[in-house]
Amino acid sequence: MKHKYKVYLDTSVISALFDSRNPERKIFTERFFKEIDLFEIFVSEIVISEIDNTQEIQLRTKMKKRIENFSILPFTDDIYKIADDFVSYGAIPERYKTDATHLAIAALNDMDFIVSWNFKHIVKRKTKEIARMVNTINNIKQIEIVTPAELLQ
Repeated sequence: MKHKYKVYLDTSVISALFDSRNPERKIFTERFFKEIDLFEIFVSEIVISEIDNTQEIQLRTKMKKRIENFSILPFTDDIYKIADDFVSYGAIPERYKTDATHLAIAALNDMDFIVSWNFKHIVKRKTKEIARMVNTINNIKQIEIVTPAELLQ
């Protein structure tokens, strides 16, 4: 049996499935979900919480249904420390610490990839470089930060 990459999805990927405001992103996300069985998929309690906070009831229901078969990663005390490191080294602004927490959860749970459409804080060169540094300092497995489109290439 071929090894499946372990992939953590942040909320932006789930919501992109249902977001018509960016048709290209929606198409790439739909393609990714058609190939999702190639990967071992994980989310976290933070993803679930962010979905639960979605105001539109129908959208919230669709997103919850879409993730119901994904494994949920545990939230441990170590996650706070690594998320704080991502913030203190400048990968993620303090105000958006939840994004740092997504990175920490994925890194501490030995994911191969974190998949996101969040170009403002997660999928950007500075964040990738600082994440590599923080993971090295803390002796954590390196993780690739990519979009759904990049993962399918």
